[in-house]
Amino acid sequence: MSALTLSTSSAATLRADAVVIGVAKGGSSGKARRAGGPAVVLTPGAEAVDKAYGGKLAATLETLGAGGGEGEVTKLPAPASGVKAPLVLAVGLGDAPGEQETYGTEALRRAAGAAARALAGSRKAGFALPLEDAEAVAAVAEGALLGAYSFTAYRGKGSESADGKDASAPLAEVALLGGKPRDKAHKAAVDRALVVAEEVHRARDLINTPANGLDPKAFAAEARAAAKAHGLTFEVLDEKALTKGGYGGILGVGNGSSQPPRLVRIGWSHPKAKTSLALVGKGITYDSGGISLKPAGHNETMKCDMSGAAAVFAAVVAAARLGLRANVTGWLALAENMPSGSATRPGDVLTMYSGKTVEVLNTDAEGRLVLADALTRAGEEAPDAIVDVATLTGAMVLALGNRTFGIMANDDGFRGAVHESAEEAGEAAWPMPLPGYLRKSMDSPVADLANIGERMGGGLLAGVFLKEFVPEDTRWAHLDIAGPAFNESGPFGYTPKGGTGSAVRTLVRLVERTAESGLD
Repeated sequence: MSALTLSTSSAATLRADAVVIGVAKGGSSGKARRAGGPAVVLTPGAEAVDKAYGGKLAATLETLGAGGGEGEVTKLPAPASGVKAPLVLAVGLGDAPGEQETYGTEALRRAAGAAARALAGSRKAGFALPLEDAEAVAAVAEGALLGAYSFTAYRGKGSESADGKDASAPLAEVALLGGKPRDKAHKAAVDRALVVAEEVHRARDLINTPANGLDPKAFAAEARAAAKAHGLTFEVLDEKALTKGGYGGILGVGNGSSQPPRLVRIGWSHPKAKTSLALVGKGITYDSGGISLKPAGHNETMKCDMSGAAAVFAAVVAAARLGLRANVTGWLALAENMPSGSATRPGDVLTMYSGKTVEVLNTDAEGRLVLADALTRAGEEAPDAIVDVATLTGAMVLALGNRTFGIMANDDGFRGAVHESAEEAGEAAWPMPLPGYLRKSMDSPVADLANIGERMGGGLLAGVFLKEFVPEDTRWAHLDIAGPAFNESGPFGYTPKGGTGSAVRTLVRLVERTAESGLD
């Protein structure tokens, strides 16, 4: 994790490996360009660096091909005098705002992340991006920290260069230039950004860990260690306790693996809390599809099928570290879905923890089975609301793409609160319906319901299935993060390739809102 400081130094006087300044497209919607104005404008914070270039930094950047587009990075050597850092990095923020506007927090977050990624292997960089207020400080801090990430747990020696530097190592130190170290709001913004980024990194590390390094037992051990370190309550049900308790969904999914399943409860309580939230995460540490085996080409990234549990785990720890005034319980439904002689077969009937029976028509629709048991158990504690998070359906990816998760709920107001939390956190999400007519397609001739139904609207149907296991008088939301949880393309902004930690920031923001004003 990178170090983060608020610095009163100017971009010209800071001793660092690089100084980061912002550039934007000249004028919003290109008006300035059409009027013959500059194609690239410098953002606030770049004044001292521009002075060192004799006022020609924008023109120089244009010559180098910079256009100010969002996330665009241009590097150039610092002038012979006037800037102590040897490198200047210009990062694009997109269209320049109007006269009475400021740069949006997500644009700042993404720009800082792109710059931090581009400076991998560096010891220290000063970020001279626009810091209009504490919100901007928080955005730049969070973006830089999230962008400065790499997963190196399984890399061997030999990646260092001749001078002993590791070019893949994340930027070691971020200095926010123009920040105010003695300003309570600025300091609080930085402190929060550090906690949130560290917990997103925790989730990313878990997601990126291969299945032979993170089975249900190992995941539970990670949760136990974090609970001990941060004063959380912890409970784990092993296979014997799950059998005794009648958790047929979790056991049915885990039956085919030599690594038995677990149900973990991890909780944070605040003495002044007035609201309680239960967070439930799908934790399939590897998903082969079971007997309904996935086709070739769909297995290689299935270590990421525990991203929901990772997000829930990280969010609960973040709530504790931030001391949020809410009671938050995380339920991690952990299992490995494998084919074997003991695996659940298509056509088998499972008796769930709720007592309902489910005919398993497709063993690759396993996430909803483990979530069903965990939702029922979470509901027994009568929380004010339940949120589950899961890489649940390919159908949701088809509907919303790779960067947006879907939100379904049994309460419009609560769905709106979750969506607003996502927007405030900077995570792309979209409200989705729960059409009641889809329930009939899950009717079974031998059980209370089947685990799949009609093919069209599969992401919505999965939500309808889960709703069957939520207490009727409890507000509930379902987050299908199948698209953004694991980035198989190139990195962008503050998002790395591989595990992203999707939904961690949304959950933390939701807990904060709940602590501040309740669920209404």
